[in-house]
Amino acid sequence: MTRQERSYSPGLRIITGLGLRALLAALMKHEQSGKENLPRTGGVILAPNHLSYADWGAVAVFSYDGGRFPVFLIKSSVFNVKVIGPFLRNLGQLPVYRNRNDAALVLKQAEEALRDGQCVIVYPEGTASRDPDLWPMVAKTGAARLALKTGVPVIPVAQWGAHEVLPYGTTKPRLWPRKRARLVAGPPVDLSAWEGKPLTATTLREATAAIMADVTNLLAGLRPGTPPAVPYDLAKADKAAVASETTGAVGAAEAGGGDAGAVAPAADGATETDGAGGAAEAGGAPGAGRAPEAGRARGASGAAEAGRVAEAGRALEAGRVAEAGGAAEAVGVSETETETRPT
Repeated sequence: MTRQERSYSPGLRIITGLGLRALLAALMKHEQSGKENLPRTGGVILAPNHLSYADWGAVAVFSYDGGRFPVFLIKSSVFNVKVIGPFLRNLGQLPVYRNRNDAALVLKQAEEALRDGQCVIVYPEGTASRDPDLWPMVAKTGAARLALKTGVPVIPVAQWGAHEVLPYGTTKPRLWPRKRARLVAGPPVDLSAWEGKPLTATTLREATAAIMADVTNLLAGLRPGTPPAVPYDLAKADKAAVASETTGAVGAAEAGGGDAGAVAPAADGATETDGAGGAAEAGGAPGAGRAPEAGRARGASGAAEAGRVAEAGRALEAGRVAEAGGAAEAVGVSETETETRPT
């Protein structure tokens, strides 16, 4: 018995699989195809598209029906919950740490699980799709990294329909009428072009694109519509949003000098009589006129400073995420999501 086998309870897996299968069969219909592509033994990565917090259940049932107990990468905070945490550990599920120096631990644990013959579920996108039409997005590189390091196959999985039970961004399940979850698995992704090569950023991106191309092609056969020529890039969209916010803050500081000056004296403890300073200066009272002008300067300076602070804060936060959470991001968990879920 290997170390990984000793880390979970085989009996609990059997009971959980049967119970989960019965529960989810009652919540949604399951239409499955391609289970013959799942190897019955040996390490394997299942790489499904991600649409909502409900689709993990459909993927779990698909894996279980294909003869493999699924091992998910789950946020470490869930393991701190009483009863649930020990239960997940006894099932051999893997915690993903965030904002910690050991965020890369999940990569090592996933690699060990794969080498010991486990079926590991990795959502390459790292979060539910933000594509307007719910097509797969540009993905993280974790699945490709694990596959190239261990040599295990990557099975592309497309799923459609489970997201109707709990659409992304909602909290109230829609159980009636009963929804249909459709899943299909394809043959292993051909990663031979990158086997044996150094795991550079270019290699990992290219291998990841090959995985997502297979997932997208499978999904096109399950749902209406045509996938976009260029996948939606969530990272670029987030950067564009931050840049827009920064530009807006700086623009407000530059353009709002007069308005800022109108409120600045009151903020500094000045009275409403300061508002008459402009008329006094026009009438030959320069001292009174300079007071509101100074207020405007202080207001504009304060607004500009606030913009710089906000920009610096965002940059610092981005740095913390990149430094402490980069490894977790690589294996398919996004720092933008705070809800408890397997991912």
